[in-house]
Amino acid sequence: MKRSQLIYKIISYSILLLGLGIVAIPIWYMVSTAFKPQTMVFELPPQLWPNPSTFDNFIKAVTTDHFGLYFWNSVKVTLTATLLTVLISSMLAYAFARLNFPGKEALFYILLLGMMVPPVMLIIPQFIVSHKLDLYNNLWGLILVYVTMNIAMQTFLLRGVFEDVPRDLEEAAMIDGGSPFTIFTKIVLPLSGPGLAVVVINSFLYSWEEYTWANVNIGDSVNRTLPIGLALFQSEHLTEWGQVFAASLIALIPVVIIFILFQRYFVQGVSTTGIKG
Repeated sequence: MKRSQLIYKIISYSILLLGLGIVAIPIWYMVSTAFKPQTMVFELPPQLWPNPSTFDNFIKAVTTDHFGLYFWNSVKVTLTATLLTVLISSMLAYAFARLNFPGKEALFYILLLGMMVPPVMLIIPQFIVSHKLDLYNNLWGLILVYVTMNIAMQTFLLRGVFEDVPRDLEEAAMIDGGSPFTIFTKIVLPLSGPGLAVVVINSFLYSWEEYTWANVNIGDSVNRTLPIGLALFQSEHLTEWGQVFAASLIALIPVVIIFILFQRYFVQGVSTTGIKG
């Protein structure tokens, strides 16, 4: 190995280790604090792992402040919004990628305008529409907004994926009498698994973590989602950081599960859809 190559590898691995440390240290601090008794949270110097460790923070986090209800509300909202986003954006993407109709490109670019408007600018119009449609303080008010905020981006991604599906397969299916819907469900979707995985993860993360609109549209504590619950949890337990971090770790479990389930397809989808970073 040449000296220049060795130096390059050393520098590269050093930068990677530095980046890993920057990312891992806060996560490790959150995990260790979640297992600390309250008397050890502000101990200096902090221990790498608490001794003794305790599960009390997790028990208290789950059993107080309606945490379970907030968690279940988030599950319902996120799963429904993700399913609708994948369904609607995939059908739109197929229409823009494969079907020919007047004004197709113009409609596609109009749809993409949704990607250019910051979500915060839409809070007031969304609030007015939510009241008009009787969706205020309603979980469906969250679901519909999450779907509409995601459709443009996910349609854009899936259109590129569908355009890469070989047309020979579709033509063969059409010769055999297959309808556009059959081609869409039996050929295009099964061959677009990586792209669909990217859409699922993007939609799930957005719906699970969204706070601003949920805080505006939900007034009744019975309909609060987990991000709102965690924010109130911190204000109600300002010094109970062990409980706050324990609740945050529990909130991360669905995200980790989704990524584990779709990671293989997600890595392929990153290159397929052109997402970087």
